[in-house]
Amino acid sequence: MQMIKDLFENFYKQMGFFTGGSFNLTSFLLRLAMILVACLLIYLAVSKGFEPYLLIPIGVGMLLVNLAPALYSPGNPSMDEAPGLLFTLHQGINYEIFPPLIFLGIGATTDFGPLISRPSSLILGAAAQIGIFITFLGAILLGFNALEAASIGIIGGADGPTAIYLSNNLLKGADGGAMLCATIAVVAYSYMALVPVIQPPIIKLLTTKKERQIKMVEARKVSQGEKIIFPIVVMVVVITLIPSCAALIGMLMLGNLIKESKVVPNLVDAAAKTLLYAITIFLGLSVGATAILTKLNQALNFAEILLLGMIAFSIATAGGVLVGKIMCKLSKGKINPMIGAAGVSAVPMAARVVHKIGLEEDKSNYLLMHAMGPNVAGVIGSAVAAGLLLSILG
Repeated sequence: MQMIKDLFENFYKQMGFFTGGSFNLTSFLLRLAMILVACLLIYLAVSKGFEPYLLIPIGVGMLLVNLAPALYSPGNPSMDEAPGLLFTLHQGINYEIFPPLIFLGIGATTDFGPLISRPSSLILGAAAQIGIFITFLGAILLGFNALEAASIGIIGGADGPTAIYLSNNLLKGADGGAMLCATIAVVAYSYMALVPVIQPPIIKLLTTKKERQIKMVEARKVSQGEKIIFPIVVMVVVITLIPSCAALIGMLMLGNLIKESKVVPNLVDAAAKTLLYAITIFLGLSVGATAILTKLNQALNFAEILLLGMIAFSIATAGGVLVGKIMCKLSKGKINPMIGAAGVSAVPMAARVVHKIGLEEDKSNYLLMHAMGPNVAGVIGSAVAAGLLLSILG
C-alpha cells in the first residue's frame, strides 16, 4: 500500500505545475497567465490571420515551456541528463545564429528596386527609427539602465531578429538579462504581428483624407546592374562605418545579391523558402520558450516593456508619417505621406497596411510598391540603429 502511495505522490510532484517538488501559488498563477497569453497568440494567428508564421511557433513555445518547464532545462552532464529540446534550440539565439540567418532569407525575398528608384525612401526609413531613441530615453527615466533601455528601445524598429540580436549582445550575462531578452523578443514579435491593428489608427489620425488619396507616379525602372551593385555598396559603406552591424547587414545583402545575380536560383530557393521557414519555426519556438514567469517582479517588468514597446512602435509609425507629410509638401503633393508609416522594418506587413488604407480611400490607388521603398529602408535602418547602439554601449 505504501508503495502505491509513493508512486502516486511521485507522479503528483512531477506534474507540470510543480517546481522543485512543491506547489507555489504565485508561480502557478503567473504560468497560467502565460498559458492564456500563448492561447491568445495562437487564436490571433489562426482565426484573425495575424502573422501566423510568427505567432503559431511563438505561442506553442510559450505553451510548452509553461506546461513542461523541463523542456527548457539546461540538463546536468554529471548525471547524464540531456538538456531540454527548447533549451537546445535556444542556443541558436545565444550564439547569434538565427537572427542573421533570418536576415539572409529576408534578403533573398526582398526587392530593393523601389528603394533604388526613389532614394528619398531612405529618409522615411530613417525617420521611423526615431521611436527607438525616444523609447530609449523613456526607459531610462523609468529606471532601466542604458543597456536595458537600448534593448527595449529597439522594439520600435519592428524587427524581431534585430531586437533579439541587440538584446542578446547587450544583456548576455547580466543579472536578469536572460528573462529581459525573452520579454523583449516576445513583445517585439507580438507587435510585429499586430502591425495591421496598431498602424491604421495612427496613420488616419495624422493624415487627411485628401493626403491619403494622393496617387504616386510610377518610379523609374531599375536595371539589374544597379540591383547587383546596391547590396555590395551598402555592405562596404555601412559595415565600414558601423562594423557591429556586419552580421545582420552582411546576411541581408548576401541574400539579396544571390537573388539579383540570377545565376544561383537553387540558393535563392533554399534561402527564401526552406531556410527562412525552418529558421522561423526554430526562432519562434525559442522565443516563446523563454516566456516563463516565476516571480511577480518579472510580470511587472513584462508589463512595463509591453507598454514601452507600444510607445516605441507608435512613435516610429508617427515619425515616418510626419516626415512623409513634410516630403509631401516639398514635392507639392506628389508623395503620399502614408508611405512613411512603412518605414518601420516589418516587411512587407507595414507596406501592405499602407496599400490597404490607400485602396479604402480610392480603389484605384495602388501604393504597395511605393511603400516598399521605405519598408526595405526600414530593415536597413533598424540594423544600422542596432549596430550604432551596440557600438556605443556594447
